[in-house]
Amino acid sequence: MFTYGKLAQAGIAAVSYLSESGSLGRLVGSKEIADARLMSHMLVAKILWMLSNAGIVRGKSGPSGGYALLRPSNEISMLDVLRVFEDTEEHVMCPFGPHWCGIGPACPMHDTLCALHDSVLERLSKETFDQFEGSSRGPLPTEGRSESNEESEG
Repeated sequence: MFTYGKLAQAGIAAVSYLSESGSLGRLVGSKEIADARLMSHMLVAKILWMLSNAGIVRGKSGPSGGYALLRPSNEISMLDVLRVFEDTEEHVMCPFGPHWCGIGPACPMHDTLCALHDSVLERLSKETFDQFEGSSRGPLPTEGRSESNEESEG
């Protein structure tokens, strides 16, 4: 098992929005995604650039520009997106601390935790973004979101 950070979460949110919008042809602006997912525009622009470099989305600059999925959403897995932002092959952190596993014999939970990690990766490789097609949630509530939160996201 592994944890994933803010960029991976934003990447999943952006790709799910592009899939939800049926954008395999329609260009969607980074501001539209940021507004719909209540994220910083700067953060969304950064993750879209990273997703474009990874071959998951394509971007077009200019007034009529925006982003679209590069492949059909049923061909893009959650794992594809996570790997853009996270090292998913990094092994499980030992619950006994950094000085146990990897230095001498493995801890008693080592094999179990590695099997769980592999199981999660396998599952994420099967979860594709087509499940978001046509599933618009509508506007998200803005309660509790402040401008200072948005500025700190970038």
